Amino acid sequence: MLNHLEDEELRSLLAQFFLRMQLVEERKGYSEQQFFLDIKKTYNELLAYKKEQANNELHTQFHTTHIVFGDSPTGSLKIALKKLGLDQQERIITFSDLFSIGPILHLHNAQGITNRFEWLRTNINIDEEVLFNYEDHFKRTLLEIEKIPSHHPIIIWAGENAHEQTGLRYVLYLLKEKTNNIYIMHTNEAYKIHVDRPEIDFTPRNMGELSSEQLKQIYENENLGHALTQTERKAFEQQWEQLCEGKEVLRIWKSHQIMSVSETFYDEYIIQTVKKLHQEKKNNDFIKSARIIGEVIGHLDQSVGDQFIEYRVRRLIVDGIFDMEGVPKAMHYYSVKIR
Repeated sequence: MLNHLEDEELRSLLAQFFLRMQLVEERKGYSEQQFFLDIKKTYNELLAYKKEQANNELHTQFHTTHIVFGDSPTGSLKIALKKLGLDQQERIITFSDLFSIGPILHLHNAQGITNRFEWLRTNINIDEEVLFNYEDHFKRTLLEIEKIPSHHPIIIWAGENAHEQTGLRYVLYLLKEKTNNIYIMHTNEAYKIHVDRPEIDFTPRNMGELSSEQLKQIYENENLGHALTQTERKAFEQQWEQLCEGKEVLRIWKSHQIMSVSETFYDEYIIQTVKKLHQEKKNNDFIKSARIIGEVIGHLDQSVGDQFIEYRVRRLIVDGIFDMEGVPKAMHYYSVKIR
């Protein structure tokens, strides 16, 4: 069955697996038994969805468009729509990108997209196939947005993080000439109201950390989400115009605002993490970079992605802060230690 999964569906399945494994390991009121039951349920739901999808050859006219930032949340939302009986009526447009990192200078034009691609190609370890198709995929997504029928309500999913909030402003700028009714699905707010369980210490950092069942609960209770007024739309468009003039390549979410910060913002925390791991091991031996990156990401409340943290580890090697053994072509291939 895995061979028939789309990329975003596979990423969604893996993301749910690792997130729940982390909850078990951190002992936050989430048992191994509950972990097994949830993973089994998610797998069975995905299996049933793919079987029915394979048998359904009818072309259906969609009447609603969702815009989602990331392959993993797209996979989960597809399953949620299926559970609600809406998968043949509502379509999803996906930005397979992470908007909290990388340049966004004039990203609404072709040169801005090319500049972003070149920065990612130069600095971030990305799968070659993904990198090869990046510009084409990005431009196809823009074309999909441009072709949204005028009668479609548009639902943009965004939570309390710089990635989705940057994407939200970008998309609203792209939609500025459209007359569609546009809604925002505030995933963090909706999670607190409809899903949150007090006995589990968990706050989703982004939509990708929500399961298909949780997204189903949110959507069926929130309906279309918050309807944007023309004044609100204009304010978001202006915020994008300001944001896209910056040359920074890292953005964080603080006090309900997007803040553009230096790419070195997390460097000291990375260094302190390595020192802490040395102390725990009671030696100064090399530590797998994947272990360091996992430790850093696990304690951040921001959505910056492991690839950006891995980029900063490599920069700290170049700057002479870390020694390295291995080949830095991916985080699993090399180790570092404090020089």
